[in-house]
Amino acid sequence: MAALHTPWMGLVLLGVLGILQTRAESQVSPQPNFQQDKFLGRWFTSGLASNSSWLREKKEHLFVCKSVVTPMADGGLNFTNTFLRKNQCDTRTLLLQPAGLPGHYSYMSPHWGSMHAVWVVDTDYEDYALLHSSGTTALGQDTHMAFLYSRAQTPRPEVKEKFAAFAKAQGFTEDTIVFLPPNDKCLE
Repeated sequence: MAALHTPWMGLVLLGVLGILQTRAESQVSPQPNFQQDKFLGRWFTSGLASNSSWLREKKEHLFVCKSVVTPMADGGLNFTNTFLRKNQCDTRTLLLQPAGLPGHYSYMSPHWGSMHAVWVVDTDYEDYALLHSSGTTALGQDTHMAFLYSRAQTPRPEVKEKFAAFAKAQGFTEDTIVFLPPNDKCLE
């Protein structure tokens, strides 16, 4: 008898997770009147929040990293990220494709092989940008992340407070929000 309930419980759980994901994504929208040309250039990833366990496991090994954002011919963005990994500089590129309103993009995760959505939720273009990303891993886990990008390696305290409030409004808890320490490698 228990074997008959297992598939139904799985379907109910998937339905509930689907509803939760839809509700979380519906709370996120791109900044009104987003101006992609002003968003281009060099940024530093100085804050992260994630519901994934990898952040809790690896946060002691993470540092500020550099991102260079350039336009693509199709209206998307090329995000080239350079970061310190095992005491060497590593570079990864994400190709963000337009996905609706300006400031809303999607990309194929090179790690998971699945589509992820990205929203530029808030930016003043000259100092900070708050981004939200969501997707599903190959294992079926829904992932949500918030990012603080700043034009300086060390963001102002008010910007850090703004990011923490933004991340908490997206459902992240204090222990899942990380401000990355600066370093002197891989940032030039």
